[in-house]
Amino acid sequence: MKKRMVSLLVASVMAASALAGCGSSSESSGSSTSSTSAAGKAASGESTSGESTSGEESNVLRVGMECTYPPFNWTQETEEVANGDKAVPIYGTNFYAYGYDVMVAKKLAEQMGMELEIHKVEWDSIGLSMDSGVYDCIIAGMGKTAEREKSYAFTEPYYYRDNCITVKKGSAYENVKGLSELNGKGVKLTTQLGTGWVPLLDQIEGGVQSGNYATTSECFMAISNGVADVAVIDVPTAESAAMTNSDLVVIQLDANDTFKDDQEMTNVCIATRKDDTALRDKLQAAMDAIGWNSKEAMDELMAEAITLQPAAN
Repeated sequence: MKKRMVSLLVASVMAASALAGCGSSSESSGSSTSSTSAAGKAASGESTSGESTSGEESNVLRVGMECTYPPFNWTQETEEVANGDKAVPIYGTNFYAYGYDVMVAKKLAEQMGMELEIHKVEWDSIGLSMDSGVYDCIIAGMGKTAEREKSYAFTEPYYYRDNCITVKKGSAYENVKGLSELNGKGVKLTTQLGTGWVPLLDQIEGGVQSGNYATTSECFMAISNGVADVAVIDVPTAESAAMTNSDLVVIQLDANDTFKDDQEMTNVCIATRKDDTALRDKLQAAMDAIGWNSKEAMDELMAEAITLQPAAN
């Protein structure tokens, strides 16, 4: 009897070990799974829609974005949009996402015959969440920088943006035309953390770092409150903020007196995992198929997105 009980116990242990082995074998560099259980992912709002890294094995285009970066992307309570379009549900929530990034993502998903799935994520973990398999690509107003190219694969730009400075209305800097006019003034500077704008702050001689923020909305609030004098952000984001905040003045600097080496932040591209060139190429093919390489078309869609943000209606 004892021998039979021991045999059953050994068999049970071996079966459990086999199951554990199955769970760990899917974790490899570039795989789309993490150690989080399916139940844990569902509770946290993470994706459980399969383990495809490229979209080739799944018909769902899983996209990560902040959903707090108008006019590129934002969160709204309903799916209705003023132009008659429909916002996209944010995975695991009762809210919806819309904006330029969503509009482009919808075009690409339709071209590829895929269902679009939007995942909301904090900017400081947007790359980590993609690497862990929560989603498969980032369409979030991300500039293609040399540093980021070491970690991710990028498409060609789906938007070209210009950089600018934002100051407070009525301040000593409201009528600035060139970057050199800020030199030696001890201006308090801010921008968004983890972006290609951070190194641009060093080009303002004598500038004082007043602290950078996780979101652009916090940067603009710092300007309104006088915590900072100058915010370095892109033009569409600044113009979007100025539509709902009369304290802000957007200044596009003279072409001969502006930031140097800021081209990296002008190229806004779609990112995939570094080894997921299959999805990158599939997205690029979709962009090519719909002719999404015209700056005129991009600017037209961005202008529409700016007018459609909820606070602007």
